[in-house]
Amino acid sequence: MGIFGRRQTAVSEPTPTDGTGAFAAESTSRGVALDPALRALTGRWTIDRPHSRIGFSVRHAMVTTVRGAFTDYDSTLYFDGAQPSESRADLVIRIASVDTGVAQRDAHIIGADFFDAHHYPEMTFRSTSTVHEGGETFRMTGDLTIRDVTRPVDLQLDYLGSVLDPFGFERAGFDGTTTIDRTEWGLVYNQRLKAGGTMVSEKVRLQFDISAIRSTS
Repeated sequence: MGIFGRRQTAVSEPTPTDGTGAFAAESTSRGVALDPALRALTGRWTIDRPHSRIGFSVRHAMVTTVRGAFTDYDSTLYFDGAQPSESRADLVIRIASVDTGVAQRDAHIIGADFFDAHHYPEMTFRSTSTVHEGGETFRMTGDLTIRDVTRPVDLQLDYLGSVLDPFGFERAGFDGTTTIDRTEWGLVYNQRLKAGGTMVSEKVRLQFDISAIRSTS
């Protein structure tokens, strides 16, 4: 699914006719053009897990980057191509599904030093507003909850396109990114390095590579 200050979304209004009797492309009151093709995407969508990734990356020992992902989650997505302010998303992520490719590191991440998955098994994101930034870029603001701490975050969300796949499913792609300070959610564990700096960066980049399938119900 910063990911995430809450701001009100401008309501789309039609522009005057272009002189031929047809309406020009709609725009928000901020003057940002809305692509009429986005209207066709309005509806409910579900994240296709095998073709999506909810991941993160964090600097380790000041010199390298560790990457991982959460593989078990539930999602509810609604996209409104005519009025982006009506778009919304909910994600429930199971912490124990973290995968960095190293079992010992995964056990440390879900343990008491970090997520403490035994007491806080889920991380959630629930959107509160969506703003069309221009072109195919949106900003989705929402509440991110980790270890029972809830804070607002802003997610930059880029629409990548849509297609009817060979199996008859209508599929749309989105790319979402944000960077958070993990200590604001109580993830404060660290070790100091002799040469200065820390073993694990406080800044964590969250990445949402989403392939969504239109819901039929």
